[in-house]
Amino acid sequence: MRVILVGSPGERDRLRLTLSPGTFEVVGEFPTVGAARSSGLHADALLLATQPDGRGLPAEPLTPREIEVLGQLVEGLSNKTIALRLGISDQTVKFHVASICGKLGAVNRTDAVRRAIRRGLVSV
Repeated sequence: MRVILVGSPGERDRLRLTLSPGTFEVVGEFPTVGAARSSGLHADALLLATQPDGRGLPAEPLTPREIEVLGQLVEGLSNKTIALRLGISDQTVKFHVASICGKLGAVNRTDAVRRAIRRGLVSV
């Protein structure tokens, strides 16, 4: 799996040590998700070096599609509107929102947006 590491240099070093050899190919490293997204590098996922609250390594990275859905959540859009914009079903949007909440440790979509903003995953 091709991944981009996101976090401070020390956080990325710690994350790199936890990666199983041969499982992940690191194609880039950046301090923020915004920098990673604007790099133009193609990857299967972004690996965030810390949880939004700064406690350790994330269980799973947000996928590029989840980051896309998260950006729509920041705009306050409904699942139906997000689905129309992204060309997917609203049930798929619900699945992505649930996954985002789980990965960020959020209790609902508002909490997910708050945590994502704090972590620098999205901007307002």
